[in-house]
Amino acid sequence: MGGQDLCYIRGMADTPPKDEGHVFAVVCPCCGAALWIDGATRAVLRSEKAKKAKGSLDDLLVKEQKRQSEFDRKFEATFELQKEKHDQTDALFKKALEKAEKGEDDEGA
Repeated sequence: MGGQDLCYIRGMADTPPKDEGHVFAVVCPCCGAALWIDGATRAVLRSEKAKKAKGSLDDLLVKEQKRQSEFDRKFEATFELQKEKHDQTDALFKKALEKAEKGEDDEGA
């Protein structure tokens, strides 16, 4: 377990409750969630989820274009796979039909 997995303690940024010296804000470096902890009682006074960063419209458009191109690529790959399966099935059917026709000709003679 490295130091990256642990939260770090910093002084309270917002206005703390009455006892200013004993309140600490603990921020998770992974998710950004914050806990305000009373140093004396070690009780959690307040918790706050990290705010999600809002992306720009350009970022959203680029993300959507990537998603659409990935969808198109998967669709084409699936289509090609189905076409190959269909071609293989047709080939097997033709072989079976030829064998059946040869078998009928042999029996009829």
